Amino acid sequence: MRIYVYAIAKDEEKFAARWMASMAEADGVYVLDTGSSDGTVQALEALGAHVASEQIEPWRFDTARNRSLELVPADADILVCTDLDEVLLPGWRSALEAAWRPGCTTARYEYVWSFNADGSDGVKFWYEKAHKPGVCRWVRPVHEVLEYAVPQVYCTVPGMRLEHHPDMGKSRGGYLRLLQLSVAEAPGDDRNRHYLGREYMYRGMWAEAIETLKAHLAMPSAVWRPERAASMRYIARCLLALNRREEAELWLLRAAFEAPEQREPLVDLARLMADGGRWAECERYCRLALAIEQRDLAYTTEPAAWGAEPWALLSRACRMQGRADWAKNCALRGLALEPDSAAARAALAMAEQAEEKVAQK
Repeated sequence: MRIYVYAIAKDEEKFAARWMASMAEADGVYVLDTGSSDGTVQALEALGAHVASEQIEPWRFDTARNRSLELVPADADILVCTDLDEVLLPGWRSALEAAWRPGCTTARYEYVWSFNADGSDGVKFWYEKAHKPGVCRWVRPVHEVLEYAVPQVYCTVPGMRLEHHPDMGKSRGGYLRLLQLSVAEAPGDDRNRHYLGREYMYRGMWAEAIETLKAHLAMPSAVWRPERAASMRYIARCLLALNRREEAELWLLRAAFEAPEQREPLVDLARLMADGGRWAECERYCRLALAIEQRDLAYTTEPAAWGAEPWALLSRACRMQGRADWAKNCALRGLALEPDSAAARAALAMAEQAEEKVAQK
């Protein structure tokens, strides 16, 4: 079985050695450099990569990835697309070969997009950028995806894990324009409309975000519940920024009903209740969230909901209702998950102070 890796790159010399080491299990590595001004090309070539250079004007991620795809030899059985700020953990090839079956078009594997401060997994979800050659091409100017000319047949690859270790100094300034272009080119693509609304939210463009996210929810194709719930949560965040708290609460309740298997809407509601001093309701939402023990591997999940924060909020709620012993226990549960959590440490300190006051009476 011939397995090749392909990628695009620009000014990523600092990642070249790490990336090439993690791709060493492939039969070949093919990179399109799109205009590096550092030593990216030389570093990759010295480590055995096949590199071509081309300026893509106007810039689009799909065009660049399709150009890189064209570099790969015709004898490929499986292709794996990665970026230079990503790392495949050792053993990925044998895991992929073991899972691949005749007729497969796409492999699904674990992708860790971010890490928590303590090094544990942050945002992670299933990824699908390993594929059969000749059956798909890249589409969309940004947040590009593979479009298949044949029905997709998936295999899930236990033991294949891709990690994202980005350069946090890199600008994403062009994303908004590309997302607007993507929505204009494919108005029926519900995911990119969701992404556009989220991008507006990131930039503090509250009205535009609300309008776009509501448009996403109104699309007939927008049926994936975790993503719908995320749009509802983002609308709530925009409304909170506009000090429209009652509307925000209603949208968070909608999100909780939309995706009852997810903690995130419930933790958002608990935060809102804590901010308003509604401690009994805060406790209720915390307990409902913590009763959900299985984290969904969807890109819409948020690490905070699965770490110390729900326990820290529950600790505060218990303390404010006169249950200092419960408050201390909850804070300790949070610290067991995240020993460096400032929120859990603060909750523990306040619980211990409350406990001392009770003991002095």
